[in-house]
Amino acid sequence: MQHKRLLTGAACCIFPVFAHAAVATSLACPTSVPATSIKLDAVPAGWTSYIDSPLYLSAAAPIDGAPERRGQLVPSGERKKKGHTTLSYRLEGSYPEGKWLQCRYGVHGEVTLSRKMDDSVSMCEFTYRKGRKAGQNEIDIDCR
Repeated sequence: MQHKRLLTGAACCIFPVFAHAAVATSLACPTSVPATSIKLDAVPAGWTSYIDSPLYLSAAAPIDGAPERRGQLVPSGERKKKGHTTLSYRLEGSYPEGKWLQCRYGVHGEVTLSRKMDDSVSMCEFTYRKGRKAGQNEIDIDCR
């Protein structure tokens, strides 16, 4: 009987710690923007546009506010290891317009896709590996 009480006592003390632990948020950028979704309007007279390939993911980062605000953030840390580069971002403090994930496509990030992140996210790590296509990066995102 005493053994049972000890287990119950330990359980009451351990489980609240897990309840307060940081929960990783599953975020991922689409690997590409399909060519069929890219459209050029108002091309110069006499010219015809043609887009035959998708734009591939080249970069990703958290931003302060909606994309048109251009709230680029500076990484708080960088690690390099065996063909991988990991950029860390601390997202503490006030973000009145929200925390957003921005995914950049094309060799120079000409096109972006963005989505709002949960306000509780306080840290993100972005791990880059070179992709198979020109300018492409494979990016693992770990936010908590």
